[in-house]
Amino acid sequence: MPRRQSFKTQKQPLQVHHKNQTDLSAWRKGRTIDPEKNVQNNQSPNNQKNDSKQGSLEQALSYFEKVQDRVSLKKNSVLQKHLTTVESIALQSGLPPEAFDVLLNVALSGKLADTVNTRLLKSLLPASVIPETSVVSSVSWLCVSKCSGNIQLLFLRWLIAVFDFIDHKEQLHALYGFFFSFLQDEKMCPYVCHLLYLLTRKETVKPFRIRRLLDLQAKMGMQSYLQALLSLYKLYCPELVTITLPGKMKTYFKNSEGPWKAGINTVRQRNQENSPVFQPLFLGTAQPQSRKRKWNTQLIIPASGTNTNNLEEDKKKNRVDLYSVSESFRVEQLQTFSQLLQNIHHLEFPSQMGSVLTNPLLLHYMNCIKDESVYLRLYYWMGQTLQEECTWCAVDNNQDEEEFKDFLETVYKTECFLQEGFSSCEEFLYKSLPLWDGFCCRSQILRLVSWIPLSSFSEIKSHLYDPLAQFFFTSSLYFKCSILECLKELLQNWLNWHVIHLDSQSDSQVHSSNTTHSELLNVVAELIHFVGWISTLALRLENNPTFLLYFILDFYETACDMYLRYNLPLLIMPPAGVFYPALLSMDSVSLNQLCYIMYRYRTNLVAAKENELSKKETVQFRFSNQTYQEYNQYITAMVGCLWTSSVFQKDIHPQGLHMDDELLKKTAVQEFKNSFNIVYHPAMMGYAVLFLQQAWPDDTTFNFSLIKGKKWNWYLEYLYAHGLKGLKVFIESSINRVSRASHSKAGNVQV
Repeated sequence: MPRRQSFKTQKQPLQVHHKNQTDLSAWRKGRTIDPEKNVQNNQSPNNQKNDSKQGSLEQALSYFEKVQDRVSLKKNSVLQKHLTTVESIALQSGLPPEAFDVLLNVALSGKLADTVNTRLLKSLLPASVIPETSVVSSVSWLCVSKCSGNIQLLFLRWLIAVFDFIDHKEQLHALYGFFFSFLQDEKMCPYVCHLLYLLTRKETVKPFRIRRLLDLQAKMGMQSYLQALLSLYKLYCPELVTITLPGKMKTYFKNSEGPWKAGINTVRQRNQENSPVFQPLFLGTAQPQSRKRKWNTQLIIPASGTNTNNLEEDKKKNRVDLYSVSESFRVEQLQTFSQLLQNIHHLEFPSQMGSVLTNPLLLHYMNCIKDESVYLRLYYWMGQTLQEECTWCAVDNNQDEEEFKDFLETVYKTECFLQEGFSSCEEFLYKSLPLWDGFCCRSQILRLVSWIPLSSFSEIKSHLYDPLAQFFFTSSLYFKCSILECLKELLQNWLNWHVIHLDSQSDSQVHSSNTTHSELLNVVAELIHFVGWISTLALRLENNPTFLLYFILDFYETACDMYLRYNLPLLIMPPAGVFYPALLSMDSVSLNQLCYIMYRYRTNLVAAKENELSKKETVQFRFSNQTYQEYNQYITAMVGCLWTSSVFQKDIHPQGLHMDDELLKKTAVQEFKNSFNIVYHPAMMGYAVLFLQQAWPDDTTFNFSLIKGKKWNWYLEYLYAHGLKGLKVFIESSINRVSRASHSKAGNVQV
C-alpha cells in the first residue's frame, strides 16, 4: 500500500467557521487563534488540563503511526501508556477526525496483537465527524488480509454503529461491490447485509447480486438479514425479485453498536455540557445537539454526500444547476417546496432516516410519492430505535427518559403530518405495553396508541385492549379519561383512513374488497364494544362522575355518526351501563350530550333504513334488527323520562327504569311520575328555578307546576337559548313524532 502522508505534516490552523475537520494540533490550540485573544489567553485550570490531555493524545497518535513491528502489550509499558491515553480521552471527550486515520490503519494492519486492536477499535468514539477518507483507507486493509477475522468483524460492526458520523458517503457507495463480496463469509454475512442495506441505491440493484442473495438464502435458509436486503432490492426493482418475501419483520439485523453506544452517548453529553467549543463543530451543525446518535443528531438535514460547509461552496458554484434534472438530488440542497416539486422524481433520501421526521419537505415527498423503499428504511430504523431506546425495556436507559419522550413526541407529530401510523410503532406498542408502568412518557404513549394503523386485526385484543384494560381499572380518574380520549382518537383515525381509501377506490375495487371491508367492520365494532365495557365498569367504580361521563359520551359522539359522516355501515348503541347514568345524570352537559347522540343515532338509522329499502346498500352490510330494537328501547325511556313522565311504566329495556306503582309509592315521593321530566330532572332543575324567577319574580315558592301549557313552550325556548342544542334537536326530531302517536306507543320510534 502507498505510504500515507505523515500525521505531523498535515497540521493546519483551525478554521472553526469554515471547516468541520481539523488537524489535531489546531484542534488543541484552537483558542489561541480566535479573534478574541484577551479572553482566550487567560486559560482556566480546566483548559490547561484539557491541553495536557490533548498533548498526550498527540503523542499517542504519533507513537501508533510509527509502529512497524509486532509489539507485545505485556512487555511494553509505552504501548500500555499510549493505549490507555487513547481509551481515556475517547471516553471523556471523543476523538478528533484526524485520529481515525491513524488508529484505524494501525488496528487493521496487523502490526499489533488482536487484544490491542480490539481495544483500539472499541475506543473509536467520534467527537464530531469521521472522515470518509479514513474509512476508505482502512477498508483497503481488508484486501490484504493482514488482520484476523474477528478484527474484520469488529470493524464492520463499528462501521455500522458510526455510519451516521461519516461526513461523506460517495466513496463508500463506490465500494458497494467490494462489501458485497464479503457475503460469502457466514460470520460476516449478517453485518455485511446490514451495511449494504444502508448503502443500497436503485442503481446498485443488479441481477447478479439478486441471484447471489437467492443462492445464499437457499444455502443458509430464511435469514432475516438476507430477507431485509432482498426486500429492499424488490422495492427498487420488483421485476427482478419475483419471490414472495415477508411483509415486515420485528428485527432485521442484530444490534451492532453495543461496544460504542454508551460511549457515544456519554461523549456527546459531556461535550455539550462542558465544552462549548465542540457545539458548533458537532456533526456540522451550529446548534447544540442531543447525545442520541440515532435521531436527534440528524434532525437538521444530515450530509448524505457532503458536509454543510461543502454545501455552501456547492451553492455558490452550482446555483444554476440547483433546479436542473440530474441523476440524484441531494437533500442538503432541498430548501423550498418548489425545489421539491422540480426534483421529486430523483430525490436522494439520506442514509440517516431520522432526518425525515422533522423535515416537512421530505414528509411532503413521502405523502406525494409512495416510495416503498423509503417506508421500508424508515420502518427498519424506527423499529430498531424504539426497541433500543425504550426506557422501560432497557435497564441502562433510565437517564434518557426526557430524550426518549422527545423522540416519541416527534414520531407522533410525524404521524399526524402523514395522517397515518407507522407499523413499527404498532409493534413497539404491542411489545412494550405489557412492560409499561403507566407513568413514563404517558402522554406520548397514548398519543401513539391513537395512531395504531389498520393493518393487523387478529392480535389487537391481546396486545392492545388487555394491557390498556389493566391500566384503566387500576388507575386514577384522570388516567381513565386519558385512555378514553386516546381510544376516541384511534376510532377517528381509523374512520378517516376508511374514508380516504374508499374515495380512492373505483366501484370494482370496492366490490372486490368486501373481505377487507368486513374485517374493518369487525375491528371497529370490537373497539366500540371494548370502550362500552370499560366505560360501564368505570362508572360503577368511580360512582358516575360527570368528568368521566363527558369523555365516554364524547367517544359515542363519533360512534353514533359512522354511517353518514364516515360512510361505514356500522352503528353500535352504547350499553345500558352508559346510557342510563347519562340519562339520570346530575349535570345538564351530560344530558345534553346524550340527547345529541340519540338524535344522530336516529338520523343515521333512518338513512340506513331508507337506503336498505331502496336497495342502495349491499345485503352484506345491512344493519341488524337488534340495533333498531335497542334504539327504540332507549328512545322510549328518554321520551318517557323527559317528556311524557311515564318512564317507570313504559321503559321496556331489561336494565331500564321500569318499576311497579306500589314500589314507587313506598319511596314517599309525591310526584314520582314527574321526577325526571325536563322541569324536575336533577340536571334541569337549576334552569327551571331561573326560569321561574324571571317569569314570576314576585313568587318565591318555586312552584314548578306553573310551567305548563304556553309556559312550557316558553321554558323550552329558554333552555334552547342557554345552549342546550342537543336537547333541542332531540325534541324536534323525536318528541314531536311521539306527540302525534297514541299514548300506548309513546317514544317507540320505528325507523
